[in-house]
Amino acid sequence: MTPDQATDLVRSSMPLCDTLDIRAVAAAPAEVRLEIDHAPGLCTAGGVLHGGVVMALADSAGATCAYLNLPEGASGTTTLESKTNFLGAVRDGTATAVATPLHVGGSTIVIETLVTDAAARPVAKVTQTQMVLRPR
Repeated sequence: MTPDQATDLVRSSMPLCDTLDIRAVAAAPAEVRLEIDHAPGLCTAGGVLHGGVVMALADSAGATCAYLNLPEGASGTTTLESKTNFLGAVRDGTATAVATPLHVGGSTIVIETLVTDAAARPVAKVTQTQMVLRPR
């Protein structure tokens, strides 16, 4: 999947990604890489990228990774649990989220996502459990 195709997938399946101008660099079952640019309208006091924006970036990367790892016959995925540890702040440049699967099962998929700033310093570590949805 090209970055443009991956960005289209992310933005069409999660319209918030379009609103936040999140883009995909890569999307494959083994790794999903999404980016967002620092912008004043996405910040808290002091020009720091809002934690909710960082979490939205990480959640979107994790959800995309889970979707790309769905077992045969599954219809989708939804987040059951998400744990975020904030480790730093994004004050400028681009934040990058890299999501990789820790467990891919028939009923749950566990994804780990690392968010870094433009200097590749860790900003957040997110672990999420996605439930595998099946048609009724």
